[in-house]
Amino acid sequence: MIYTVTFNPAVDYVVKLDTLAGGKINRTLSENICWGGKGINVSSVLKALDVPSTALGFTAGFTGKAFADAVSAMGIKTDFIHLESGMTRINMKIHALENDEETEINGMGPDIPPSAAQELFHRLDTLSDGDILVLAGSVPKSVDPDIYEIICRRMAGSGVKIVADAAGELLMRLIPLKPFLIKPNHIEAGEMLGTVIESVDDAKACALKMREMGAENVIISMAERGAVLADENGNVHSIGAPSGEVVNSVGAGDSMLAGFLAGFIRTGSYDTALKWGTAAGSATAFSVGTASRQDFDRMLERIERERI
Repeated sequence: MIYTVTFNPAVDYVVKLDTLAGGKINRTLSENICWGGKGINVSSVLKALDVPSTALGFTAGFTGKAFADAVSAMGIKTDFIHLESGMTRINMKIHALENDEETEINGMGPDIPPSAAQELFHRLDTLSDGDILVLAGSVPKSVDPDIYEIICRRMAGSGVKIVADAAGELLMRLIPLKPFLIKPNHIEAGEMLGTVIESVDDAKACALKMREMGAENVIISMAERGAVLADENGNVHSIGAPSGEVVNSVGAGDSMLAGFLAGFIRTGSYDTALKWGTAAGSATAFSVGTASRQDFDRMLERIERERI
């Protein structure tokens, strides 16, 4: 079973308008609500690919109840911890068509008390050998900044595979603990290693470096330039990205992670898993919301046909 953890989920309110004018009334051309958070995005795409998962995390207030109900209605199994105070955040994603510019206004989210964090730990203690635990995204200021490291150490020896999609110190502290998979993008990976990734060869070198530091498998995504994978067997894979109009960049990286995990579970092949990840990430980037199975299948067929 795959378990995803989202410490700070969000109701993403995605709007389009002709232009964003400061200090004036702006009227939208379209509106869409997505139930977001990196772990939730992973679970959503796994569901589309017929891979079950359980979504863990924290919700609060009336927005939290709406969030939990919506995720359950999507057919995703949930085991959220509902906090007594605060509210699940609302994030504004504003796309101004005139200059093709995206503006984001992200809420803070509720404080997570130590007792709630302990409750999450107790639930994670029930995971067993062969399970996959996905730790995705940043964490709120109310929890220990080393929370991912704490979880990883707590799971040591359990046989649970740790997958992390994070950046900065949150991820750096995790790498020496030998997580099964990490997936920074090229900007995050470059900042972590004190360099700039400008080419596929740069990304390959950085992925291998992160493997030397402890991670078993490393994906570095590079948006329209594709991605590279340094796998646990010492092999390095690279893949381009299908061309298309980016409609919504929110969740593309999470979708890539979900597609990769689904492909690896289904086939055991890292090469195939990278193709699945690229197909899922592209399908999300070219649509509103996360990838559907139909869009994923279309992208995967293009990758195979065009030998991307």
